[in-house]
Amino acid sequence: MEQPRIHPYIPIVIGVISVSMSAIFVKLASAEAGIIAFYRMLFSVLIMAPLFLRGYTKELITLKRRDWLFSSVAGIFLAFHFILWFESLNYTSVASSTVLVTLQPLFAFVGTYFFFKEKITMKTIIAGSIAIIGSVLIGWGDFKVSGTAFYGDVLALIACALATAYFLLGQDVRKRLSLVTYTMVVYVVSTITLFIYVLVKGESFGPYSSMDWIWFILLALIPNLLGHTLFNWSIKYVSTNVVSIAILFEPVGAALLALVIFKEYLIMTQIIGGSIVLAGILLFVIDIKKIFLIFFMKNA
Repeated sequence: MEQPRIHPYIPIVIGVISVSMSAIFVKLASAEAGIIAFYRMLFSVLIMAPLFLRGYTKELITLKRRDWLFSSVAGIFLAFHFILWFESLNYTSVASSTVLVTLQPLFAFVGTYFFFKEKITMKTIIAGSIAIIGSVLIGWGDFKVSGTAFYGDVLALIACALATAYFLLGQDVRKRLSLVTYTMVVYVVSTITLFIYVLVKGESFGPYSSMDWIWFILLALIPNLLGHTLFNWSIKYVSTNVVSIAILFEPVGAALLALVIFKEYLIMTQIIGGSIVLAGILLFVIDIKKIFLIFFMKNA
């Protein structure tokens, strides 16, 4: 295998920090959730456009009706994922919101079981049960603090489900379409969906302060394009499981940033519940048998 000039773990760490900033930028922006989501996607499309136009437009001809349908629905789901997740940050803490959104791997497994008939193992059942217990504990603790915090948790969970649906649809289309073309189609549909949503809701497209425009652009550049691009680059050199485990640290990074910037202190149920959720997802993505095999081979 071709060796990279830098160790793959360095881009992975930068990627985790990048995606951890998403919730922070959203909370720093003064606009409504729909507007923040719209400009995040619009600027992402504009930044990607030169690359797409230079070498990928011909691929659009190969798209079948099924590909257009799945990509369009995926774009709609992605739009409402951002709306609900960004809205959740108005009600609950960065820590609770990001931990609950991190439940995507377990939502995805349920989806693949029903739609792609993938098998459910005992490890998956145990991991899912652990993660659910942790999320219930977070919700229970937030509900005791305030009903609005619990409402924010519910929004984050729905946002997580929508993101999972977006990935499940992409799993089918990506077998026939390049990453750039698929991403461009989905982002364009998502941007159009958000534009319509903002119009219907009567939210203002502007004017906004110069700092708000900076947060909009940074949302497109750092979490969207930098973070996910680094993850996609890294999987050429390391296992996908390594990246999956690394992404679990997003809530940790987001919570630390929120503590420093917004003085959002964690309550005990958030710490315990969040740790339980991350432990459940960690159990889900780790190949325990492989780890034991490697361990015993080294010590044989």
